[in-house]
Amino acid sequence: MVLRGVASTGSPSQMRSVRRRAAAASALFVLVVVSLLVVHVADDARADADRCERFAADSAARGEQVAGEGRRVVVIGDSWSAGLGLDRPAQSWPSRLPGSVHVAGFSGSGFGAHASACAGVSFAERAPAAVRGGADLVVVEGGLNDYDRPDAEIRTGFARLMRALGGDRDRVVVVGPASAPSRAAAVPRVDALLASLAEQYGVAYVRTSDLRLDYLDDRLHLTPAGHQAFGDFVAERIAGLG
Repeated sequence: MVLRGVASTGSPSQMRSVRRRAAAASALFVLVVVSLLVVHVADDARADADRCERFAADSAARGEQVAGEGRRVVVIGDSWSAGLGLDRPAQSWPSRLPGSVHVAGFSGSGFGAHASACAGVSFAERAPAAVRGGADLVVVEGGLNDYDRPDAEIRTGFARLMRALGGDRDRVVVVGPASAPSRAAAVPRVDALLASLAEQYGVAYVRTSDLRLDYLDDRLHLTPAGHQAFGDFVAERIAGLG
């Protein structure tokens, strides 16, 4: 008997049916969420793979553009060296250096092993191939892509780079990060760490964090005028090192 004013809760079989429908709905919701996450992760993975392939192609193309004559200069660097964002990547800042300049630049790379989402592109990992043809001077430029990497990872990457470049450290110059607006807050830490590591390993260090440069709209990469100013500054500092 159901009392007036009191709703019936239904029979046990009805309640079981309601619970089954609720469980099924919950399971369907979870399945949809998981499926969306899988699709999102897969899309990100494909985007990373496409980006890495594009950066690798850009790196190879920039490496074929050898500027100048004289002593062999090898530049190992990131997107600034590769000329990302320029209509003519061959005019990236290394073209301002005197000598026969060979550029091994890979966008997104850095000292840390995980500065880039692309595998095997840290400076240390690319250094052996970069100097395979010999080098009278090795210029390593970077640090902006290490903005979110822990100190320990940067230290390890720097040590691996020094080992990869061998014992002729008097021919190595490390060029630190400039204060690109989008990552300026992280530059002092990376700059100070790289300067300390360069001193520890006995290599020259060129500090660029105080430079005022022209940037593209992304506030990370240089305009053609910015590349010229950066390259001229680095060339002047290297010349001062003798």
